[in-house]
Amino acid sequence: MELDQVSQELIDRARRVRFVLTDCDGVLTEAGVFVSWKGEELKCFSLRDGMGVERLRLHVGVETGMITRESSGPAKARADKLKLAEIYLGVRDKLAAVEEIAGRRGLGLDELAYMGDDVNDVPVLARVGLAACPSDAFFLNRQVAHFVAPSPGGRGAFRDLAELILLARLRETPWP
Repeated sequence: MELDQVSQELIDRARRVRFVLTDCDGVLTEAGVFVSWKGEELKCFSLRDGMGVERLRLHVGVETGMITRESSGPAKARADKLKLAEIYLGVRDKLAAVEEIAGRRGLGLDELAYMGDDVNDVPVLARVGLAACPSDAFFLNRQVAHFVAPSPGGRGAFRDLAELILLARLRETPWP
């Protein structure tokens, strides 16, 4: 991704981001779940997305949080491993959670980025400064989003958003 391929409005939105929030299923994972015969859930998370979380924190001081409707052990374990600053599981009203996080952190909604893939994320996408979704998101999400990632959920979509923010904030990709 090159800055000259991105609209100035999108660059400006990405430069204002001070905190990134994301849904879990369908963004950090594919929109599916493996269930064993014992009822155990298994989910596949992209390691590239994890690197995106780390790069945001390391290079521009932007923390990340997860807000998900699910209350799954795999989501909590992944959030803990990534050292996410905010972890909200089992949330029905995601917009209320986003407003609570913003208020507690002294941020305006225009300073937040949010990535969500399904209809329950649309109210948040409609209010934040940088609304994003994976390429395979529900069609309403793609219509509301400022940024539709080139990658699908669970396959680097969050990393695409992280790199956009890094490019906008640093004007070039910082390599390790």
